[in-house]
Amino acid sequence: MMDDPRIARLVALIAAALKPPPGSGRIALALGFGLLCHAIFAAAVLAMIVAMFFGLSQSFGTVPWPWAALANAALIAQFPLVHSFLLTRRGGRVLARLVPGPHGGTLSTTTYAIIASAQLLALFTLWTPSGIVWWRAEGAAFWAISTAYAASWLILMKASFDAGAEVQSGALGWMSLLARRRPVFPDMPTLGLFRVIRQPIYMAFALTLWTVPVWTPDQLALATSYTAYCLFAPRLKERRFDARYGDRFHRYRARVPYALPRLTPGRRRSAARQGDTPKPGT
Repeated sequence: MMDDPRIARLVALIAAALKPPPGSGRIALALGFGLLCHAIFAAAVLAMIVAMFFGLSQSFGTVPWPWAALANAALIAQFPLVHSFLLTRRGGRVLARLVPGPHGGTLSTTTYAIIASAQLLALFTLWTPSGIVWWRAEGAAFWAISTAYAASWLILMKASFDAGAEVQSGALGWMSLLARRRPVFPDMPTLGLFRVIRQPIYMAFALTLWTVPVWTPDQLALATSYTAYCLFAPRLKERRFDARYGDRFHRYRARVPYALPRLTPGRRRSAARQGDTPKPGT
């Protein structure tokens, strides 16, 4: 198990964080950010699961109609816009400056996770429901769709682990600060679900949007807009990978499809026989 770089890297980070060097101020800052990050992350995930399960028919938003349509549209737009900006070089510099003092850069992945979680929490708790329910699954259909919904979330969790659990959860920043070491980012992800498609996180999230047991105009608006985002936003990510990994990413891209798995593995086996298998990574 420790031969798996996804697990070995995470275990090494946790072990280092459990034995922090002296520095009460640094330790307090790291633990405070860690607590905030994981609390808001958990709240956002719970809000997403519950709100979409009911097709966004239940939430806390109270904006009067028709202004609620504009408010809901703004809630949909704010996440992909800010999320994509913060993944750019300029966005990275902004993240590093959000925490005053010398630790902003180390905490940037944690800060990023806090912002993303807060955005999702706002989306799913401040949404103003239309009050219209088109269809609600019942009987066997309810259990079948609910099972598919749960499976979609499990796939999303697996894809996040394959990409680097410490980065996806925001733990990399605060644990690295606690251990007083430079954050070690995962290598280009090629293991697990990344052997099947290049963008399993985005595609798994898209699955959660469409496997809900309650359908409303609200859920349809969210599903269509965020599915489009899941299909096109990773192109920007792949540009960064192209610049960072060069030929290695080119070979990986030629071998592994973008969003839909290939029905036949022949091309993958052919590439492996030619010695084109990428280095292990997450």
